[in-house]
Amino acid sequence: MIYHLLYGLRNEISAFNVFRYLTLRTALATLTALLLSLILGPFVIRRLEQLRVGQVTRKEGPAHHAVKTGTPTMGGLLIVTAVIVPTMLWADTTNVFILIATASCFAFAVIGFVDDYIKVVRRHNQGLSA
Repeated sequence: MIYHLLYGLRNEISAFNVFRYLTLRTALATLTALLLSLILGPFVIRRLEQLRVGQVTRKEGPAHHAVKTGTPTMGGLLIVTAVIVPTMLWADTTNVFILIATASCFAFAVIGFVDDYIKVVRRHNQGLSA
């Protein structure tokens, strides 16, 4: 979105022509993802802890896995946000391959969310099965 806005203004402001370079947009997307993670990360983790969205471990599993009990799950929300938002901001969204990759990422995120949601609601570690 930002790419289309700024690159579209290249005829009025020639400096915006630099946004045609993939390397610049990749660097800007990387910085955007980093900033999103650093800014949203603590908030998301706190919120997941408040909602008691925690990891469920098997009782018959190894004793050292008991440490994971209560660890906030659904952290993939933060990761997917830090991938999809910069992609939509800095990528050429008219490219069908960008759209396919973004849609695939989102589809797998939905599967992961449903898996974690089932684990949290049912309070067992089975989740989705094939």
